[in-house]
Amino acid sequence: MTTRPPVPAPPAADPPATADGTDAPSGSGLQAGLKNRHLSMIAIGGVIGAGLFVGSGSGIAAAGPGILVSYALVGLLVVLVMRMLGEMAAANPTSGSFSAYADRALGRWAGFTIGWLYWFFWVVVLAVEATAGAKILAGWIPAVPQWGWALIVMIVLTATNLVSVGSYGEFEFWFAGIKVVAIAAFIVIGGLALFGLLPGSDHPASGFTNLTAHGGFLPNGPGAILTGVLMVVFSFMGSEIVTLAAGETADPRAAVTKATNSVIWRIAVFYLGSILVVVSLLRWDDPAILKDGSYVAALSSIGIPHAGQIMNAIVLTSVLSCLNSGLYTASRMAFSLGRRSDAPAAFGRTARGGVPQSAILASVVFGFVAVGFNYLWPDTVFQFLLNSSGAIALFVWLVICFSQLRMRRIIQRETPEKLVVKMWLYPYLTWATIALITFVLGYMLTDTAEGGGRDQVVLSTLVAVGVVVFALLRQRLSSRKKTYDNVPQS
Repeated sequence: MTTRPPVPAPPAADPPATADGTDAPSGSGLQAGLKNRHLSMIAIGGVIGAGLFVGSGSGIAAAGPGILVSYALVGLLVVLVMRMLGEMAAANPTSGSFSAYADRALGRWAGFTIGWLYWFFWVVVLAVEATAGAKILAGWIPAVPQWGWALIVMIVLTATNLVSVGSYGEFEFWFAGIKVVAIAAFIVIGGLALFGLLPGSDHPASGFTNLTAHGGFLPNGPGAILTGVLMVVFSFMGSEIVTLAAGETADPRAAVTKATNSVIWRIAVFYLGSILVVVSLLRWDDPAILKDGSYVAALSSIGIPHAGQIMNAIVLTSVLSCLNSGLYTASRMAFSLGRRSDAPAAFGRTARGGVPQSAILASVVFGFVAVGFNYLWPDTVFQFLLNSSGAIALFVWLVICFSQLRMRRIIQRETPEKLVVKMWLYPYLTWATIALITFVLGYMLTDTAEGGGRDQVVLSTLVAVGVVVFALLRQRLSSRKKTYDNVPQS
């Protein structure tokens, strides 16, 4: 392998038939198989994770109605990071997204490190989501064991991704569509109940009185907002997937621009809107919020029958959506690393349909291994995997920020006409975002519970440092080999 110049020439925009930033012949590049409707739902589905339905109860119990501020703060953080990523992706759409931009802006070691860390993060997510989906399915059909259901869903979604990128997009379109309809229906039904307009419901027309009636808006004090931030931040992970997927559309630049500009209303409606309904319908200290989950408790409080089973079906859809997107994301990152000679060359090759089969199969194999760890050693090996990947998404956001600081100058100098999306108040908001992410990481260190924030930050940092050291050593050895190969031999 050879090293690249510190600041290589910017690659051309993707041609219509490929999505990897190259002019590769047919069969060697990704194909533009995603339609605009696919990308619209991928953008929405990337924001709405199962964590919204499953994990929001803990945040409400900790912060009370103030959890709205926690969601708003994290939502603002995501909007800023996505704006930065959108600026770089609109100027240079590529399947490697932020890993490729880090490579260009910060050095090859940065692209290598963040690419492999992100791949590792999503491989672990595959195991988590497969297990979560298996638990729900085993509850419905106990004749099949949990491990059997985990195997089934992994095989089905692997086959889907292996067929074509269009099949992935079609599955994600319907998965995300179900989530959108479910949340929209929840907001409408809950809103009607709040004002006594829901037929057949005996819920009092309380309006928004629950926001302040039981100990105030911040019953546990202002500090609980930060605790809520730690509990909800990871439910936003995946919003950046759309910038990877945009590379496989006919017009990546337009797709990225549209997705970036719509992220504000997506977060406002699906997160803040639905959580506002929950904390308005229920007392924040209602035991059912933790026992049954916030959305189930809210639906039950207004007399919706079979609320638990309805939410299980919606959560299963979210889990399958995350599993589908996780496999897609891991494989595309592995593909990009392969194309840049930062992974085995086979990862950077595609089959006739433009599908990176080797990258997909390698990702799913490691996903299966992680699932096995979850069943064999859930409290030791798998818990280590969870903790060591817990803060990686925040590291990714930091790298996006630092990459944007330098990429803006590079783009302005070389191709200013490509700055169709711009980060607001550059560079001040970029530095403010860096400070906010750093603060969240620092605050995580105060969470000393087993498997809590401190464990996640420490182990994720150790893993990241290990990958950085490996990347630098690999780059140095590669440079030495290149120098030796260029010396005339007698």
